[in-house]
Amino acid sequence: MAAPPAAARNGLERCIGCSLCAAACPARCLRVVPAANTEENRHSPGERYAEVYEINLLRCIFCGYCEEACPTNAMVLRETFELADSIPEDMIFTKERLTVPLSRALEEAEAVRIRNLS
Repeated sequence: MAAPPAAARNGLERCIGCSLCAAACPARCLRVVPAANTEENRHSPGERYAEVYEINLLRCIFCGYCEEACPTNAMVLRETFELADSIPEDMIFTKERLTVPLSRALEEAEAVRIRNLS
């Protein structure tokens, strides 16, 4: 399962709303609606951010093309693959459902770093 858009170390979203992930997706399961960043309302380091980011996991084929296309490494495929639900609407993952809090992202990065040292 994909897990965008993780927070960068500065607390901003990594996703810049470029929609390259959606363009690369052969299943057309991604929907990105970009919006402009302002100084008063900044979400990402770029000019834009993803105001709406949705992944329809009923259509996703888990090919990883979205992850490869992302220029900011906001898309990260995870090991979660047992995704079953009886309510189809619950299989549409929104930005709010997918965003990783900064504290958790830092903890995971530290765990990976320690594991790689072993």
